[in-house]
Amino acid sequence: MPHRRILSLWFPRLGAERLLRQARGTIDAPFAVIADSGTMQVIHSLSGIAESAGLRVGQPLRDAMAICPALITRLRNEQAEAAFLQSLRRWAGKYSPWVAEQGSASLIVDLTGCAHLFGGEPALLDQLHEDCTGLELTLCAGIADTLGAAWALARYAGADLPVTRSGDAIDQEAHATRSRAAKRRHWERGGPTPMVTTGAIHPHDIAPKMVHPNIALPGQTRQALAKLPVAALRLEPGVAAELTRLGLRRIEDLANQPRAPLARRFGRMMVRRLDQALGVEPEPVSPAPPPFRFAVRLTLPDPVGLESDLLAALDRLLPPLGTRLEKKGRGARRVRMQCFRSDNTMQAVEVGLARPSHDPDRIRPLLAMRIGDIDAGFGIDMIRIEAVQTEPLTDAHRGHAGAANSARARVVNGAAMDDLIGRLGARIGLEQITRRHPADSHLPEKSTLVLAAAWSDPAPAWRTAARSASAVPRPLMIWPPEPVAAPDMTPHRSAPPAGFRWRRRDFDTCAQAGPERIAPEWWLDDPAWRSGVRDYWRVTTVQGDRLWLFFAHGATMSPGWFCHGSFG
Repeated sequence: MPHRRILSLWFPRLGAERLLRQARGTIDAPFAVIADSGTMQVIHSLSGIAESAGLRVGQPLRDAMAICPALITRLRNEQAEAAFLQSLRRWAGKYSPWVAEQGSASLIVDLTGCAHLFGGEPALLDQLHEDCTGLELTLCAGIADTLGAAWALARYAGADLPVTRSGDAIDQEAHATRSRAAKRRHWERGGPTPMVTTGAIHPHDIAPKMVHPNIALPGQTRQALAKLPVAALRLEPGVAAELTRLGLRRIEDLANQPRAPLARRFGRMMVRRLDQALGVEPEPVSPAPPPFRFAVRLTLPDPVGLESDLLAALDRLLPPLGTRLEKKGRGARRVRMQCFRSDNTMQAVEVGLARPSHDPDRIRPLLAMRIGDIDAGFGIDMIRIEAVQTEPLTDAHRGHAGAANSARARVVNGAAMDDLIGRLGARIGLEQITRRHPADSHLPEKSTLVLAAAWSDPAPAWRTAARSASAVPRPLMIWPPEPVAAPDMTPHRSAPPAGFRWRRRDFDTCAQAGPERIAPEWWLDDPAWRSGVRDYWRVTTVQGDRLWLFFAHGATMSPGWFCHGSFG
């Protein structure tokens, strides 16, 4: 069986070069793509000219403009970059059918059994660079037995170690200090004597022949990674900086250390990344599944910016989108409307539906509510609507009659409520609209489950479940127990106090009903029920409030009266 061979393709200037390709040579100046990071804008991608001017990725835009006033910038379009990377994934399919995306600017290709079709791995790399030169893209590639090693070679092969002057590493000391320290280590402190070089070379000391600096020969992964910096292991920047500060700057320095102390100090992920790169722990390549898209678009001859124009575009695009969904038996749960402006920027709005649907009349009102959030800028020249999340319209196959009856019942009984939930969700978010289901608990605050209304059905047996859970009424509003100040706080009270103070108000009791004794769930340690057994009373006050009070007999807490809810 042939060795598993992995190819890593990294496009370090993908964002900038994508826009430069669209400019078709009209931009001959330092160019950068910027992105929002908190309250400031930072550089996301740079052209080769901008990097030569001393700019770097992650640099604040204000600092970059101070260094290079002639810098030309464009805003980042994440979706356009993702679509461009998908196009490159299809292009990479000419070298192997097993291609996967990794991050926002990298591809992983399983080359096992494919390199000989291109004349070997060095010839394949030459072909890759030739193709990318024609595509006006910068490419860094690496081939190894493991995914982690190929990733490291693509980014760090031939690069110098980062200079981190911490003063802890011995090679950062003065020459005289280093020589004295080496002498003391060997002679004065009982170390082994220095090796005497006689001119003879042992066969095992000969380094493996490298056919290409970015290619690790089969079985030579450890030797190829030995001189690379520890950042090549896909570590967090903070972990890599701390390892460098301690003098563990190369992968060979890290591989020779005991694993248990490393895992305790830097976490198991650091050791796992090392094992993945060396092939000790497998790391599969998962190719992307074929796209399953439901999208329509409208290209306009002239830019538009009126709300009536966008509404007319909805009327034009939603019917064909609904037809495509209906043919596949699916309904849209989330719909995204993208408006591409004439300055190569894009603004999108997204709405969700309480139930999957392909009916344009149910989707259009939700998008129409969000059109006011779109800034047309200098004009919109293309509109795209996509059902980004779809679901089958029927959960299971129940025959034509059963499916028809289910659909008819859903339309008759739930369409109005679903439309209402969708309209409210378009304004405040679908996650903010909830409904309650009965729960299997006798405790008042645990007797209901709070579920998202858009992703749950009404409980058919709610009244039956509520009646079986408790024969006495429950308050409409329940909150965490709040202490009640009563004149007589002695335990084992047989009735609520005649007068009490709660929420800075004085109340006088005129009627009460109870008690209802509720015991805690002894098999669970609930901090809210450490007060022990509770006796609940329905209290009507002279002031008109109908409260739900209980007397806690005390277990690990002091006894007393508390208010737990209100009957309205």
